[in-house]
Amino acid sequence: MSDFVTKKQVSAGGVAFRRRRGKVEVALISVGEEGRWQLPKGLVGRGESPEEAALREVREETGLNCEVVAPIETIEYWYFSKGQARRVRFHKNVHFFLMRYRSGDTAEHDEEVNEARWFEIEEAARALAFKGERNVLELAREMI
Repeated sequence: MSDFVTKKQVSAGGVAFRRRRGKVEVALISVGEEGRWQLPKGLVGRGESPEEAALREVREETGLNCEVVAPIETIEYWYFSKGQARRVRFHKNVHFFLMRYRSGDTAEHDEEVNEARWFEIEEAARALAFKGERNVLELAREMI
């Protein structure tokens, strides 16, 4: 018998972008004690579509209201939970969408986020902590 149980998780998030002074900017969030930069994303709720969840998560984590332009990609990975009596292995799928900024302020992010801010797209690619998200950002850049 294995010493862990496997659970599926489905999340959704977005690459929120705007054009400013002739440049493309995207919104990233800083999370965790180490302050790693990543794309806003979170779990898809019961009865919620991935697109609805992505819009909600981007709004909660960045303070920005956006509209979905198109799906970018669904990434898949495995990870283990930390700190529980029995380890849980998660098989996670994250649906990412390209989103056009409409309104809002990055200062209005929720408390689970250290900071939300705009980055020029090249700077964002260097700041992102995860290779899968850098790939998503590259696909988004091609779509923009």
